[in-house]
Amino acid sequence: MSRTPRGERLIIALVGKRNAGKSSLINAFVGQEIAIVSEVPGTTTDPVAKHYELLPLGPVTFYDTAGVDDIGELGAKRVASTSKVLYRTDVVLFVSDGAKFHPSEIEMISKIQDMKIPMLMVFNKADLAQAHESNISYCKEHKIPFVHISAKDKQGIDEAKHALIDLSPKPVSQDRQILGDIINEKARIILVCPIDAGAPKGRLILPQVQTIRDILDTNATAIVVKDTELNDALDMLKDPPDLVVTDSQIVGEVDRITPEGIPMTTFSILFARYKGELELLLTGINAIDTLKDGDRVLIAEACSHHAQEDDIGRDKLPRWIREYTGKELDFEVYSGHDFPENLEDFALSIHCGGCMINAAEMNRRIQECHRRGVPITNYGLVISKVQGSFDRAIAPLLENKQ
Repeated sequence: MSRTPRGERLIIALVGKRNAGKSSLINAFVGQEIAIVSEVPGTTTDPVAKHYELLPLGPVTFYDTAGVDDIGELGAKRVASTSKVLYRTDVVLFVSDGAKFHPSEIEMISKIQDMKIPMLMVFNKADLAQAHESNISYCKEHKIPFVHISAKDKQGIDEAKHALIDLSPKPVSQDRQILGDIINEKARIILVCPIDAGAPKGRLILPQVQTIRDILDTNATAIVVKDTELNDALDMLKDPPDLVVTDSQIVGEVDRITPEGIPMTTFSILFARYKGELELLLTGINAIDTLKDGDRVLIAEACSHHAQEDDIGRDKLPRWIREYTGKELDFEVYSGHDFPENLEDFALSIHCGGCMINAAEMNRRIQECHRRGVPITNYGLVISKVQGSFDRAIAPLLENKQ
């Protein structure tokens, strides 16, 4: 099986009480013992990712989560971890043992519905007892589809699979292209990929690789160069390229080198449209001009990485924004799947391109900021603005807006 990027997999979270049979359901679905099963409540303490090829959905990641009825201080932290998983979830399998819903189950079901995540109620342990009639009434009243199964005896598993398949949304990015819809066949695209201390040894970063693939799928030509070879690449071509795409960190330099009339943008801006809601991110960019001394700015990174000297999120962005605004600002970095609960404390949220998270998580982060009145924008948009290249970098996407 080919390795699908983490950010392109369908995320299925199994949620429910302790010992409701979440781990058993995963094993029944995939036909393998990939999750630890025990009669002891609370065996699963933290969200555990299980990758699988679930046809016809394709590559999926199951998240086996801790019980929503976990108790004590540690239990509360485990439930909070389950809630974090929901931000990157495409569909929820809520597993119930059939007993009358516990208040913790009702609370979590309401949270899932408020987040507008598709949910299938799975009444497990049908070999022991039927689901409580009040549970059935609750599901009907709240329009929650449900199935009855026995993970132990493999009863109803096929029905549950079909229900999951019918309920699963297409990933937001499935009908989107990185740039294939703004270029034509036979187009020639120059991709400027600097190789510096932050570049991974022996390979390109994921956005660059995915962009190359998108160009090839469009039957266009990708010309990949370092920034130091951009002039040579432009001179080599008989006719000007149809588009130049650059790493955001050198957008100002590439803007100066690339002759006027040649469209230019950045990988990060392309991914802002591919993974998120570009219009909201464009609105958020205006908040930079209203920042005041003492304002807090959130730097949100989708992946956790070892921060090197002059790190983009920790060093370069804060420095460039301070120079642009002339303000004394406080920057706070959140990495990986961590996202702050105290969003209202920030005057602005600046998110990376999101190549390492799925579109569901990226859009829930954008929508949560929007809902709570916190402007949110994107690394590439910010860097282009502070380096004076914003209008040119955004133009190819606005001119080809569908």
